Amino acid sequence: MTENQNLPPAPQPPSPPAPLPQISALGLDIGRKRVGVAGCDRTGLIATGLTTIERKSFTNDLAQLQELIAEREVEILVVGLPYSMDGTLGYQAKQVQKIARSYAKALNLPLEYVDERLTSFQAEELLKAENRSPSRNKNLIDRKAAAIILQQWLDERRKRQQHAPALEPNHV
Repeated sequence: MTENQNLPPAPQPPSPPAPLPQISALGLDIGRKRVGVAGCDRTGLIATGLTTIERKSFTNDLAQLQELIAEREVEILVVGLPYSMDGTLGYQAKQVQKIARSYAKALNLPLEYVDERLTSFQAEELLKAENRSPSRNKNLIDRKAAAIILQQWLDERRKRQQHAPALEPNHV
């Protein structure tokens, strides 16, 4: 018998986490006058501001969203919900929910919400860092806020997936 036969087998390196399933999500920052829209790459890693829809009518807004959804093969809507600073849902948050539910129903897509407190402020700060005037770039603020909303959702999705217990194959 050789020495090596008495040694326990070498430990196996941990297997890498399973890749997240691909996703195509649309992030929305719904305001009274505009809807900031963001999308993500199929890997679900990076959110990018796409456009800002000037709200004219539900039908018009919906047509613009439908075009983006078809083009990007969107599977879910992620909407920023403007909670009050004390964590309650105020009048504006309830209005956003009402519009978001109407969009989701008309577009036949699932809907998830993200706490969007301070996202517009963060977007304005990003503009200031780029030496751009927030007051002259409202459309850009809405688009950046939508990207922040979607990025928060993507990051949370990734965390949930990483902390989910690995599924063991059924042993029958």
